[in-house]
Amino acid sequence: MVTFVCIFHTQPSDIMSDLDQKIRSDYTEGSIGVSILKMGLPSMFGFLAQHIYAMADMFWVSRLPEAEGAVAAITFVNNLLWMLFAFNHLIGPGSVAVISRRYGEKAYGKTEAAIKETFVLKLVFGLGTGIIGWMYLPEMLSLLGATDDALRLGISYGRILLIGLPIMYATYSVFTALRGIANPNMAMALMIGSNTLNAVIDPVLIFGWFGLPALGVDGAAYASVFSFTLTFGIGLLLFLTNWTNVRLHLVGAVAMSFNSAWGMVRIGFPAFLGELSFSGSRLLITPLVATFGTSVVAAYGVGTQLFAFGIMILVGLGLGLSSLIGHNLGANKKERARKTADKSIILGIGIMSVVGVLSFFLAEFYMGLFFDSQTTIRYGVELLRIWSVGFPFFGAMVMMEMIHSGVGMNVPNMIVIAIHGWGLQVLPAIVVTQFLGMDQIAVWWIFGISGVISSIGFYFYYRRGKWLTVTV
Repeated sequence: MVTFVCIFHTQPSDIMSDLDQKIRSDYTEGSIGVSILKMGLPSMFGFLAQHIYAMADMFWVSRLPEAEGAVAAITFVNNLLWMLFAFNHLIGPGSVAVISRRYGEKAYGKTEAAIKETFVLKLVFGLGTGIIGWMYLPEMLSLLGATDDALRLGISYGRILLIGLPIMYATYSVFTALRGIANPNMAMALMIGSNTLNAVIDPVLIFGWFGLPALGVDGAAYASVFSFTLTFGIGLLLFLTNWTNVRLHLVGAVAMSFNSAWGMVRIGFPAFLGELSFSGSRLLITPLVATFGTSVVAAYGVGTQLFAFGIMILVGLGLGLSSLIGHNLGANKKERARKTADKSIILGIGIMSVVGVLSFFLAEFYMGLFFDSQTTIRYGVELLRIWSVGFPFFGAMVMMEMIHSGVGMNVPNMIVIAIHGWGLQVLPAIVVTQFLGMDQIAVWWIFGISGVISSIGFYFYYRRGKWLTVTV
């Protein structure tokens, strides 16, 4: 077996003894509901903190003199980064499946090796993606429809973030690995701490408080890169000490290998294609929205952040759920895994129903936090009230995606995402705007209805239960 680095050879017996004697968390026993909450809530709160920061980022940037242009710039860059983060999915879903399954099997040496392999892969892929993105950022933003202030600010903001892309990739794997080895509270603490630090530094660098230079939109990017770097360093330190359920050593019980790392990439490849497909569909939607003006793009960007707020809650829960299902299948408890999945779908529908109701009735208040222009606020209110109708269905769809991803079964997700993004969103949006002459309201309705159709179709497939038979 080919090893990455020559020092990762057989682990000495004293470390082996430490692995055998450590008391580890086990959520494959007891109440299913309690296990979901113990694994899911910490992840949910961590992602909640992350998205609250993203919304705060938009808020502070909207206070700049070039408010709408600055918000539009971040919107364009975020859509582009969504596509670049598709490469993160080459490793992420596979690492979730492998780390959690090995931990459930109590194969702790293999779990340690999988975590190391994940970090190496993320740094390498992040570096390559960041370099390519940095070189072609102006052209890509122009293709998305960015002009004037949105283009100028987007280039400087985006290039700073792209320099930190390898660390961003690897930091997300710190969180993933901690959840995979049943340390979700530690992942939550790191995520909350990272985003709190980011939120504190953000206005200081944007507006130049305490005698520092005012960096504007660039300050938001610098704050993000700094907080990710510090978080990754702290995460590595935790893994290298005895704080986590699986400790990393310079000399491991099981050697890192190209074959096992490639196995994670192979598992994640359909997820990568699915994410690339969906982010590509977003890249085509954004220029369509841009044809209606900067105010519509700004409202779209803020509305997307609120929608993503609800989705991030579910992704947080779902990542904890993915690890939990991996633990159960690793322990050969299929019926418990099925019941866990069913309850999580109901939970996802409930959460997004609440988000939908709040979005509908508080839409004007929310948009008023970001914009003074009544026209922009009106665009945002229309968007949120239309989208909110489909929120519960998106809740079910996200949880089903996380269930399949958690067991390493990413082909169904890839197919659903392709149909959802291209067949139910991009093509209808092109028809209604370019051929029928309709405005952005038609696009908002297409977004909402697509979630309803996709989630119902996915549910029928989910009930077949093929995900319970997957091995990794």
